[in-house]
Amino acid sequence: MSQKPIFVATHPRACSTAFERVFMTRHKTLQCVHEPFGDAYYFGPERIAERYENDPEARKESGYSESTYRTIFDMIARENSEGKRAFIKDMAQYWVPPNGKPATVAPSLANYRRGVGTDTTQLSPVQTRKSNGPPYPYDTRGEPNNPTVIPSDLLKTYHFTFLIRHPKYSIPSYYRCTIPPLDKLTGFYNFRPDEAGYDELRRLFDYLRSEGQIGPKFAGRPDEANGSTNGNGDGVEICVIDADDLLDNPSGTIKAFCETTGIKWEPEMLIWNTEEDQAIAKEAFEKWKGFHEDALDSTELRARTHKKAPKSDEQLFAEWTEKYGKEAATVIRDTVAANVENYEYLKQFAIKV
Repeated sequence: MSQKPIFVATHPRACSTAFERVFMTRHKTLQCVHEPFGDAYYFGPERIAERYENDPEARKESGYSESTYRTIFDMIARENSEGKRAFIKDMAQYWVPPNGKPATVAPSLANYRRGVGTDTTQLSPVQTRKSNGPPYPYDTRGEPNNPTVIPSDLLKTYHFTFLIRHPKYSIPSYYRCTIPPLDKLTGFYNFRPDEAGYDELRRLFDYLRSEGQIGPKFAGRPDEANGSTNGNGDGVEICVIDADDLLDNPSGTIKAFCETTGIKWEPEMLIWNTEEDQAIAKEAFEKWKGFHEDALDSTELRARTHKKAPKSDEQLFAEWTEKYGKEAATVIRDTVAANVENYEYLKQFAIKV
């Protein structure tokens, strides 16, 4: 059973913070690291997102304008060396250049070498490119088929799992975070369809499969995934969690996740109603205000009493129009439609409980 640091790769608004809260209750054995790579993706000298590219003041005020991919991996390495297993939840898109741009290795990780493992603190000092213009594209090497800015040998030191949610739920939820009144909390003052995250998540998933790092076995299923790998077939089990399955059957889904990752399953993981639990979560969620209030205000993960009733595309569009206006509803509809195929592709690999 793998004892590598666990990385839950996801996309925005996938109920991932509620999922993460389950594992934050295991703070004696797990060190949860909450969405660290957005610091480098949005604000730092290696940023690849376009959201704050023309707003240097916002980057400075974030407190993360000096964060690089290397400094974040260094932080995780320190967390992972304190006798606890690291548990990282973050967006796959934070590692993948947006809009299909080709990926090259982040300058601060250009000297990463096989054998160092997760302990990036052993490497020579961080190197970053000094430029007056946008930092991306980097003038560094790319790796064959690797869609990320992270060296493949460093990716191999992590145990990857995946969390998805249908875009008809995640996209309107994300849109809501970019308009009043939440925009003043989130600092996201406009909706960007290229931040949906499904394409990047699928590309990371497919790359890890092609390298034999995950699969061919499924978590919680007797069958194997079709498709060849370049590895020796001993990758960790393919573990994809669908948010609707999680909300309908929390205990069964979390138990299956624990079994495939080597975490001890305990039913009380689903409850976080102590002052200590709340203090840990409040500190972790502080930097991404406006996105996590529901998870922060909760005390447990309970099964839904009623499954979501299916709604037609027309019904959904009418709801979005009523809430946000026709122009916004059209943007939401089109963004949902652009991401359904990638969601459905990943859904076929989901754990069944």
